[in-house]
Amino acid sequence: MYREFALKFFKFDMARTALAVSSGLLLTATFPKFELNWLAWVAVVPLLIAIKDRHPGESFRLGMIAGLAHFLSLLYWLIHTMQTYGNLPLFLSVGILFLFACVLGFFVAVFTLGVTVTCHRPIVCLLGIPTLWVALEYLRSFIFTGFPWELLGYSQYKILPLIQLADITGVYGISFLIVLTNAAIFVFLLYGSGADWQSMPIKRELALTSLLLCIVLLVATIMYGRQRITAVDTGIQTAPTIRASVVQGNIEQGIKWDPAFQLSTVQKHLRLSLATQKDQPDLVVWPETATSFYFPYDQGLTNLVQRGIVETGSDFLIGSPSFERRADRVKYYNSAYLVDLNGQIQGKYDKAHLVPFGEYVPFKKWLPFLGKIVAQVGDFYPGPKGQTIAWRDAHLGVLICYEGIFPYLARAQARNQATLLIIITNDAWYGRSSAPYQHFSMAVFRAVETRRALIRSANTGISGFIDPAGRILQTTPLFEEKIVTQQLPLLQVASIYTRYGDFLAIFCLIISLGLAFMGIKRYYLTV
Repeated sequence: MYREFALKFFKFDMARTALAVSSGLLLTATFPKFELNWLAWVAVVPLLIAIKDRHPGESFRLGMIAGLAHFLSLLYWLIHTMQTYGNLPLFLSVGILFLFACVLGFFVAVFTLGVTVTCHRPIVCLLGIPTLWVALEYLRSFIFTGFPWELLGYSQYKILPLIQLADITGVYGISFLIVLTNAAIFVFLLYGSGADWQSMPIKRELALTSLLLCIVLLVATIMYGRQRITAVDTGIQTAPTIRASVVQGNIEQGIKWDPAFQLSTVQKHLRLSLATQKDQPDLVVWPETATSFYFPYDQGLTNLVQRGIVETGSDFLIGSPSFERRADRVKYYNSAYLVDLNGQIQGKYDKAHLVPFGEYVPFKKWLPFLGKIVAQVGDFYPGPKGQTIAWRDAHLGVLICYEGIFPYLARAQARNQATLLIIITNDAWYGRSSAPYQHFSMAVFRAVETRRALIRSANTGISGFIDPAGRILQTTPLFEEKIVTQQLPLLQVASIYTRYGDFLAIFCLIISLGLAFMGIKRYYLTV
């Protein structure tokens, strides 16, 4: 049965299969470490060519092949993480990655199926393709708890004038523009080669209008971006500022939770923090779970940390696990504590969006044999979404690790008076792979979307600072002890995206559902 399924799945014209694979690999090449961001504007074209004149089932399978090629090459680093820290054998790690890529590839497969079924006319093809793509990116952000890792728009994170649109539409607006351009190029190629789309010829007017529409939208986006950069810079000049230091302790993941290294880990972070005194920071930020004990319950290590904070003479934000005793159980949290320069706790944030199989086991009742990668006692519990920490005359919006890839969390904090975003993370899991660079690239959009300066403190890197226009002000290398200090503005403007959220993505989802209904109805009426 498996052999029959495999033969049926891969029974394609080899040229079409190669086109689908090339699209998947081109999509990966647009992201770090390759960062060939210009490829994003043509990466979907080979896949669209591959599904031309195909039946829905064939389009679905070609989309799945493209999705597998993309997500296997984008997320290859999961094998290292599962082997090294999950203690899984190679064959099982590869198998899990393949299954995960199948789940994510399913969204690409639904995209190609949707294009075939719903885009029956060339004009619908032009506008339906980016609409379907964005709708499926949006679904990927919350289905199965969500995994919006490196949505297509993130590939442009270094193109400042372009990504300013995110303060209106979020990252989805950039994805829409990219895929619209791919669709326009595809329609123009069909016209130039004399080919049709679903037995309908491509008119010259549509081919030229497609390209003109993309040019106009891109020029308008760039003009808007330049205007917004100027406006944000003007706001920065008059905004109150703070000086912040980031401590990158570079603690090896293999010893991070070993009790024998708890004292030396704390001492290293305190030693690095004392070195920031020359910069006189208002706030010193430690990475996720920098204190590998339960602060403030472990009294001896807690006292050591508090004395070091008093000696440094700055306020601190430190990552630590925490717990809360209830009558019938103990609840564990992945937390961040705000400690003032006198060593007193002034606030606490509990991570709201947890990592499946990393911080809790989903469907534990039905999957009791599955464990967690994190070497901690018990499952973590989520904290409230949108929670901020009051600090002096400001509010801190803290995001812990994985939370930085979810726009809705930063948006909720900005709506809840956050004037500064802080991401604390531990990317040691990923080694020297592409993952730390991919993870950092998405943080740029959180700053642009909310118009907030952003601090990123990572155990082994990449740490750094991003201003409200999305400029990367400083970064640290991987796997080095580092301290970096930066003056940052505290803007309080409310962007359109902060106020109204993912209206573009939701609109695309509604339109896609309407197209799907009409397409399915039309398909069955003609069969």
